Amino acid sequence: MKALLLREIKSFFGSPIGYLVIAIFLVLNGLFLWVFEGDFNILNSGFADMSPFFKLAPWILIFLIPAVTMKCFSDEKKQGTIELLFTKPMSIWQIVNGKFLGAFILIIIAILPSIIYVFVISDLGNPSGNIDLGSTLGSYFGLLFLIAAYCAIGIFTSTLSENQIVAFIIAVFVCFFFYFGFDGIATLMGDFRDLFASLGMDYHYKSMSRGVLDTRDILYFVSVTIFFLAATVYQLKSLKW
Repeated sequence: MKALLLREIKSFFGSPIGYLVIAIFLVLNGLFLWVFEGDFNILNSGFADMSPFFKLAPWILIFLIPAVTMKCFSDEKKQGTIELLFTKPMSIWQIVNGKFLGAFILIIIAILPSIIYVFVISDLGNPSGNIDLGSTLGSYFGLLFLIAAYCAIGIFTSTLSENQIVAFIIAVFVCFFFYFGFDGIATLMGDFRDLFASLGMDYHYKSMSRGVLDTRDILYFVSVTIFFLAATVYQLKSLKW
């Protein structure tokens, strides 16, 4: 699996994809947080915190992560190399985990420079250093779990079609539904509103952003991630046999 993971990372940075993902994420966040007028502008918010970044990041990642993962298996299927991949001395779970970790690590590298924002905002606070580190740390943990879930969804949808664009569109739709769709359904459910809202990623992501790491939130994201990775394994087994 280690060899496959290294191959995936090299493929990302051996082409413009890895650099584009990092650049697009940082540029879009920088523009919305510091340049463009609007609800996400930190300088106009009046508060020395990172909440605008953590509200914006999930929406950018809904498009960015599917763009990274869309080629994971769809490209292998299109080029006919997936049969060669099956002959490697690895289980299908190891193959899936290698692809998943490659995409996950790339996105982690993309968000790492955002830590600079924490120091900048801390200096801008009145007094200097007046920033809620607890909620900031909790939000970063929540973002990591959200990225893992998005990556698992993107990996799964890449097995559904040889066409990368189709895989991208399906991944965006599924990520959007799991992040926001259940909130929309919850508004129609009356007494069951909280139950349906708790099925969505946004509910648990916001809970972690408060700085309290509840095991229910962690278990939710871990369950979603494992479910889609298991679905990927099942789909690949059907292709193999």
